[in-house]
Amino acid sequence: MSLVTQTSSHPAVAALRTVWHAYAGRRTVAVLLPAAAVGVLLAVVGWVWPAGRWAVGLLGAAGAVWLVSYLVRLWRPNFAALSSQLDQRYPVLENSTGLLLRDSGELNLLGHLQQQRVADRLQELATTESHLLPVSFRASGLVAGLVLLAAALLWLLQAHGTQRTTATVQAPVVKLHFTEDQPSNQPQVLAQITETRIIVTPPAYTRRAGFAASQPSFRCPEGSHVRWTVHVNSPATQPPQLEIGRQRLAFRAVTGQPTVFVAEQVVKASVLYRLRFAGRTSDDYAIDVQPDQAPVVQIQTPKPYTLVEFGQKPQVGIRVALRDDYGLTRARLVATVAQGQGEAVKFREVVTDLSAGLGKQPTQSIANQTLNLPKLGLTYGDEVYFYVQTWDNNSHTARSDTYLVQWEDTTVNEAATDISLGVNVVPAYFRSQRQIIIDTEKLLAERRSVEATAFSERSNNLGFDQKVLRLRYGKFLGEEFEQGLAETAPKPPVADADSSHNEHPGTEEEHEHGPPTADAANASPTAETDALSRPYMHLHDDEETADFLEPAVKAKLRGVLDQMWQAELRLRTVRPVEALPFEYRALRLLKQVQQQTRAYVKKSGYEPPVLPESTIRLTGELIGAAAPRLQQDVRTTAPDQSIVREALGTLQALRRGETASSTDAARLDRAGPAIAQAAVRRPGAYLRALRELRQLTTDIRSHRALCATCLVSVEQALHELLPPPPPTPTRTAGPDRLARRYFQELSR
Repeated sequence: MSLVTQTSSHPAVAALRTVWHAYAGRRTVAVLLPAAAVGVLLAVVGWVWPAGRWAVGLLGAAGAVWLVSYLVRLWRPNFAALSSQLDQRYPVLENSTGLLLRDSGELNLLGHLQQQRVADRLQELATTESHLLPVSFRASGLVAGLVLLAAALLWLLQAHGTQRTTATVQAPVVKLHFTEDQPSNQPQVLAQITETRIIVTPPAYTRRAGFAASQPSFRCPEGSHVRWTVHVNSPATQPPQLEIGRQRLAFRAVTGQPTVFVAEQVVKASVLYRLRFAGRTSDDYAIDVQPDQAPVVQIQTPKPYTLVEFGQKPQVGIRVALRDDYGLTRARLVATVAQGQGEAVKFREVVTDLSAGLGKQPTQSIANQTLNLPKLGLTYGDEVYFYVQTWDNNSHTARSDTYLVQWEDTTVNEAATDISLGVNVVPAYFRSQRQIIIDTEKLLAERRSVEATAFSERSNNLGFDQKVLRLRYGKFLGEEFEQGLAETAPKPPVADADSSHNEHPGTEEEHEHGPPTADAANASPTAETDALSRPYMHLHDDEETADFLEPAVKAKLRGVLDQMWQAELRLRTVRPVEALPFEYRALRLLKQVQQQTRAYVKKSGYEPPVLPESTIRLTGELIGAAAPRLQQDVRTTAPDQSIVREALGTLQALRRGETASSTDAARLDRAGPAIAQAAVRRPGAYLRALRELRQLTTDIRSHRALCATCLVSVEQALHELLPPPPPTPTRTAGPDRLARRYFQELSR
């Protein structure tokens, strides 16, 4: 079973091809109508928005590629789909249009008859119906009309806005200073610019009205549309040119006004510009562009870390201050809820809109929000992290730092061992002997201004800190308990419950026949052997042998403890003056103990060879000795120093009265970009020097007398572009006569 090919000359296939071509033609018209309207709209957008013409061009090219590919697929016949559409639209074909695509030789008698019947009915439909597959132009016409209406409205709004800006903004005439580019011996150029007006239209995000610049150098927001309108005294064959930055734009003539020319440009960065017309060039003028700042987010409450303790209301109020230079459009609060502990922790993000008060795009706003912990699904021990994000009307965004709110967990039982495993975040106040000495001297200095009770309390606290430090160092001698205090104080008498019983005459007999002592009970056959080996064993129950210190170090450490005890005794008895010498002696002995207990451990690893003294050492060679550092290629903006120094030499020669030549003018022209680059950053400091440099080059080429003040100011500006010279070594003053006499007497 084979199908009839699309290129077959079968009469039925030819009829189907005719139907398909008619349908494709009408479908092409229906597609081209809105496509043409969209093309008109893109052209209007490119005219209204010059800065986005490249984006409009890319969009138009992509749309054209899609349209061509769609039309190619549309004009490629698909007889199977066509027969299906005909069967659905015309019941008289009895769903048998597909038989027209079959070869007659492969059909049986019934199929052949049905094929002939369908072919005849298709011919009848072609004669009776104007279009077998009609195409509706209503949707395409409606879309095309709406798009053309939008293009017309955009065109009218732009034209009306330009007329309104020109009408409402009374643009004053801006005076530009021009200099001739050609020598004075040539005939004078008659054509010249008589009036110049500058109108600035700020971008839409600033919500500011257009204004007219009153000076050639002006300030405007980033993305402003600047329009220069110049009037010439006579029609010119060559229009004026606008040199702005590195671009050169030609003015276009206004329709019906041959002496009026207009140039437009969208400025996004600070730049210099000048005008050229009929062999005359204006001075350089600056456009100071103010960039749009990102919004500022400041969370006033709560603090960066908030702990909701047990018994408190599980709600946290948030107060956020938002600020932008032109207007805020949207803000939101992003909270991340952390539930669970350990590996079972789960995170969930909750976003809350804070744009309720930003409908009119204010420059400042205060947003308030309450975090209801139970509504967020939090329970005891859970945490929530949140930050605030905002946008301005120029799509700039900013966000705050992340804040933490924790709900205290009261069901966790802390083990006793957890206390020893915790991190001591705040160190103890008294940590060293030196700190105790400092606090003792501070106490003595404040003795007259402190009451007696407070003085005694502070002295007693210092004594307690001295005791803690003494016990800490006592551990190095094997002291595990506070034995020093027990040795200094006499032991209290032990009260015997049956002391009266011990006084009767039979006491001695009872003691003689009493139970055996502990030593006698614990006696063993190896007692003598244990006694002999005890001096050579490291026993932890003896403080004299419970360490690894040398005897000399141990003796000195006992002296440290003794001095600390004496200082503690006097601090406890409110005698800090007497305790101070003991504290100093304890510190001095501690330093000696530290020096004696230090051990030198030789490091293992690579040992570099010894540098040969005769060839490398003491030569001052530092190749390869620099420390490694991360380098980043940054485009330098510093001017070429050789060009600047060459121009300075030319200026100095001109100031001496030497004859100027065209070579000197070329050298000064090469230094012009360096001053122009500095004038973009600081127009007030270098713009005048740039103008005078242009004046000097023009005077040199015109063989006119040079301006003396221009030479001085340009030379000063070029000097400021040079880096500061390195400091010159100065010779130290020799000894005076009295000092020389003194040294002579010493040398005898």
